[in-house]
Amino acid sequence: MKRTPKFEPKEAFNYQPPNSRIKGEYDYIFNLNSPIKVRFIKLLFDKLFSLMVLLIISPLLLCLLIAYIIEGKIIPENKGPILFYYNAVSAGKTFRKYKIRLIKMKFIDKEGAKNGDWHAYSAEWTPESRTYVGGFVKKYYLDELPQFYNVLTGDMSIVGPRPLAIHHYERDIEQGNITRSLIKGGLIGLGHILKGTPEMGKPIYEYEYIDQYLKRTSLGLLWLDFTIILKGVFLY
Repeated sequence: MKRTPKFEPKEAFNYQPPNSRIKGEYDYIFNLNSPIKVRFIKLLFDKLFSLMVLLIISPLLLCLLIAYIIEGKIIPENKGPILFYYNAVSAGKTFRKYKIRLIKMKFIDKEGAKNGDWHAYSAEWTPESRTYVGGFVKKYYLDELPQFYNVLTGDMSIVGPRPLAIHHYERDIEQGNITRSLIKGGLIGLGHILKGTPEMGKPIYEYEYIDQYLKRTSLGLLWLDFTIILKGVFLY
């Protein structure tokens, strides 16, 4: 039985169903019934790039850990682990998606957290629930940094459709989208670089990426990923 959340901001799931144009133009994608094989060069790039980034940001993560500890000492209700996870889906497989904790422990549903339920942490959408360090982390999108570890372990890719929590993934499938069942979820994607615009959440970009994924050479796909990454850097 699916859980009906007590609180779920509409911004948490703004993905639209595929329209008739998408279904007609990319009909061959809808006929795929198994995940697309990962290109070796893309996989190698993902692992090398994520390892490099993790090494570069390790001092930053250490500073954040110290800041969390200090804030917890000064304000006891704000103490707690720096990381958390919830179960998400990538290429049709469930994995633990890691993030930096933004909110005070009292706003976390402990039972839901044990089960990896996204709803346990949904209070992060309300600024008053955040710790001081958590507010800083959210402002600069630093809460996503641990997902480079997910890329390194092979659960995610640098570029691809954003992986969704299980219930959001099921909702995405129910409304007719299949992209997240075919390729690994990414830290950034063609649609995600349009964040803040009316185009964000439109599925056309996910199908365009899969279309290019299948049609381009390995080096051509690598170049496409690189251009998306550059656009993402300027976005943030």
